[in-house]
Amino acid sequence: MEASLVTNAADRIIRLRTVLDRTGLSRSTVYRKIAEGTFPRQVRISVHGAGWRESAINRWIDDPVGWRPEGEEKRS
Repeated sequence: MEASLVTNAADRIIRLRTVLDRTGLSRSTVYRKIAEGTFPRQVRISVHGAGWRESAINRWIDDPVGWRPEGEEKRS
C-alpha cells in the first residue's frame, strides 16, 4: 500500500512557481529548455492553466544533463 501512495504523490501536477523553486531555473530558462527538448513539457490542466507532472520534474532533477523525454534513449 505504501508503494502506491509514493507513486501517486510523484504524479501530482505542480505549477510553475514550484518548478522554479525546485529546479533553481528562471522562467525564461525553463521555457527555452522546453523548446530545446531538454526539459519536461507541461500538461494542460484547464483552458488557461498548465502544470508539470512531479515525476517528470523529479527525473529531470536526478539527471538534468542526461534527461530525455520518456521513450527516447539517452545519447552517449
